[in-house]
Amino acid sequence: MDNKMTAQHHGVVFTRVPVVEFMLDLVGYHPDEQLHTLRLLEPSFGDGRFVIQAAGRLLQSWRAAGGQDPHDLIDAIRAVEIDPQSVTQFSQRLVDYLVTQRIAPDMAQKLAEAWLMSGDYLTTKFDHPFDFVVGNPPYVRHEAIPKDLLKKYRARYRTMVGRADLYIPFMEKSLDLLSSTGKLSFITPNAWMKNDYGKALRAKIDHEFHLSHYVDMCGADTFETVVGAYPATTVIERGRRKAETTRIATGMGGQWRKRRLVRGGLPWLTGDSGPVKLIDELERRFPTLVTAGCRVGIGVATGADKIFIDDFATIDVEAGRCLPLATNSCVRRGQLAWTGKGVLNPWADHGELVDLADYPKLAARLHPHRDRLARRYTARSDPRKWYKTIDRITPELRHEPKLLIPDIKANGDAITYDAGNFYPHHNLYYITSRQWNLRALQALLRSGIAHLFVAAYSVKIGGGYLRFQAQNLKRIRIPHWHDISPDDQQHMIYLGEAGEKLPVSLLARIYGVREEQLV
Repeated sequence: MDNKMTAQHHGVVFTRVPVVEFMLDLVGYHPDEQLHTLRLLEPSFGDGRFVIQAAGRLLQSWRAAGGQDPHDLIDAIRAVEIDPQSVTQFSQRLVDYLVTQRIAPDMAQKLAEAWLMSGDYLTTKFDHPFDFVVGNPPYVRHEAIPKDLLKKYRARYRTMVGRADLYIPFMEKSLDLLSSTGKLSFITPNAWMKNDYGKALRAKIDHEFHLSHYVDMCGADTFETVVGAYPATTVIERGRRKAETTRIATGMGGQWRKRRLVRGGLPWLTGDSGPVKLIDELERRFPTLVTAGCRVGIGVATGADKIFIDDFATIDVEAGRCLPLATNSCVRRGQLAWTGKGVLNPWADHGELVDLADYPKLAARLHPHRDRLARRYTARSDPRKWYKTIDRITPELRHEPKLLIPDIKANGDAITYDAGNFYPHHNLYYITSRQWNLRALQALLRSGIAHLFVAAYSVKIGGGYLRFQAQNLKRIRIPHWHDISPDDQQHMIYLGEAGEKLPVSLLARIYGVREEQLV
């Protein structure tokens, strides 16, 4: 199964042959090695591109070593595929290929039967380790895995936590199957290298293995069809090394550079060395945004925006049952321009749902939609709470000064100040603080500091945009407000209120770094 989108035969994305050859070269599966004495595993072979290329190299190596009896090759390759139809189709194609390589038809059939396995790789047992594991594991999102299967995988694979996609347990099992000198080369989305759900897998690699190569494949002609994920190729070897450095390149023809990427379970900082060195320095010297006295949160998700959100001026409900709403559309170039939307508020100040009998106008708006609201997942556990929003609304947040940050942006210029007039929608993150002046913080973050950290820790999405998620925002390092001189504090506040960014000279002074490090 070559990058399937579900565990069944659906959404297959094939790796281009030049990429397959590059990965085999990278992992060291060369014809000048004694490949017939080694074992290679392909966990999800799909149309068999990795198997065909590996078989060609294996035969070349075997013949160069004077091989005569093809039985020598029986244990050299194992390849697994969950889709029976793919197994049947490729089996015949493999036989035909081996025959063209001067293997007798009956022996070609025996090799194909020995090499190819039909079944779920994650539940398949093997009786020996492998010297090479190579392939493109299936990219099936967490939500698309059947619940009973997901439960089974979670029980078996400790790295499959949170919203981990299917390729995560594929990597865990493949690493565990490596011999004492074994190497793994996979092409996968790069999300696990930075996101929280990849933490356990990153920690496992740091504890038991060595990341020898990392190749950023973004922008490369990697697959036969266009995919939304940003891919990367890794080579991971069994055993740790004294110098835990990784060879890093961009694209298959990129120049290699060395740097330490693996840092326990922490995200891998794969970008240019200059920003990474600056981040390392700032992380050593300054507290996180949260430690410095800031709170990071996300706005309300209703589960039914068309019902809960409408024009504020036209919503006729009791006082406090509708709040003016700030959405992504309100935030443009750091300026707040309200679009006039409001969100219905079914929550009391003490945190429980209000009794609709006490609010007839609110009830009149919600009751016509009861059947639809009750079908939502968030309402099924308690039918009495059919009119709840996914997230509880806390009205005091509306009145609290805050910075609003759109989830998906190319940079941090859109960080916007709200004096306490609006409640944020779920596509906006917010920052509040009782220690920091928020206008000063706005100017600081918009001066490149937010982008520096988010670009390093975020997974890029289509168009090169970044995810300004809470997990990335919380990694931003800032000084404590009281550690900044009164004169600089006043200058920062002035610049923030004027909608300006900090000049590089002031930013460098606040952080105690050279100006050229920030340019």
